Amino acid sequence: MQPTTLRPATGHLALPFFDEAHRHIAARLPDWANAQGVDESDDRAACRDWVRRLGEGGWLKYCVPGEFGGALPQLDSRALVVLRETLAFYSPLADFALAMQGLGSGAISLGGSTAVRRAYLPDVASGRKIAAFALSEPDAGSDVAAMKLIASAARPDCAMQEKDGSFFLDGQKTWISNGGMADFYCVFAKTDPDGGSRGISAFVVDRASEGLDDSAHIAVMAPHPLATLSFTRCRVQADQMLGEVNGGFKLAMQTLDIFRASVAGAALGMARRALAEAIHHAQRRRMFNQTLADFQLTQARLGEMAALIDAGALLTYRAAWLRDTAQGSAKERSVAAKHQKDCSVAAAMAKMCATENAQRVIDMALQMHGGLGVMVGSKVESLYRDIRALRIYEGATEVQQLIIGKAVLQEAQS
Repeated sequence: MQPTTLRPATGHLALPFFDEAHRHIAARLPDWANAQGVDESDDRAACRDWVRRLGEGGWLKYCVPGEFGGALPQLDSRALVVLRETLAFYSPLADFALAMQGLGSGAISLGGSTAVRRAYLPDVASGRKIAAFALSEPDAGSDVAAMKLIASAARPDCAMQEKDGSFFLDGQKTWISNGGMADFYCVFAKTDPDGGSRGISAFVVDRASEGLDDSAHIAVMAPHPLATLSFTRCRVQADQMLGEVNGGFKLAMQTLDIFRASVAGAALGMARRALAEAIHHAQRRRMFNQTLADFQLTQARLGEMAALIDAGALLTYRAAWLRDTAQGSAKERSVAAKHQKDCSVAAAMAKMCATENAQRVIDMALQMHGGLGVMVGSKVESLYRDIRALRIYEGATEVQQLIIGKAVLQEAQS
């Protein structure tokens, strides 16, 4: 990552969604990120380097609760949004490294026993251990309930606990971020094969566990560490379960709800960088005896890009604010349930709009660069590849549309 003279916008931090803790992050992180100079030619080596640096810099402390080495008392969606938006402006790979530490350990933060949280979370916060979230399967992506990885006793088709309290995992996970380099995986498996989404449990599985093979790396258009995990009679102890038996689906959704708004934050960071690159280029590119920025068509396009970014930003900051401020604000179960639903819908809107808008903004920036935009090694070219996955992972755009549409219909009926 080469240092840049461009800096992310900060005006939005004056909005009432944020407080001093978030503004403090935004004030310190740009200079730190810009000074790192990580060699990103090898994505796996770069991610390890970023995790180490982010840990030493204290930034990974925002990925775990305060009791276990975190910077804030609880996981804070607004802090994660500010962190990811800023890091993604400079390096989408740095953003990836931070995000996976949070997402990969989120199920431990939410559902792990005190002993499990003490065993893993301080090392996540320091960067000594790399985390991964293992939910998707070859035939179970958006349809989580279709997963086939089984947690069973002696026979793969028998969902019973071993007498010593352990389970055997058999099956596969794929598209796993940090796959092949993580120190541990938060794995979701069927403890009741016929239970659908109500038959899923979660476990923390160390990479060194016998019966786990994470060597099948997956190459993608914007290099990131991904792999397929294969489990063959992989034993996990009962105390490695996260949350309750058959409570894994709820735990997975709670984890994703915390981090979904931060995906939107990452998209904002990439979009803001694309806009900054477009402005920088337009002000310097001369044609027909004037600069590209002097053309009204260029000005109109830049205005459209700025509006698309702000539209996604407002939805993103609202979603993160709702999630942070709704925690513990409702004592009645029915009211708490509505708060949770509102947070989930707001996060879906943010993720959908911010990622889709960022794709449009980056495409416009590339077009404005002309031939330079498709030259391998240019910033807008790499952003064009980096942004594409954000419209798919942690809930594809179509899934977010379904969440929002279902909520709108339910609201109308009530």
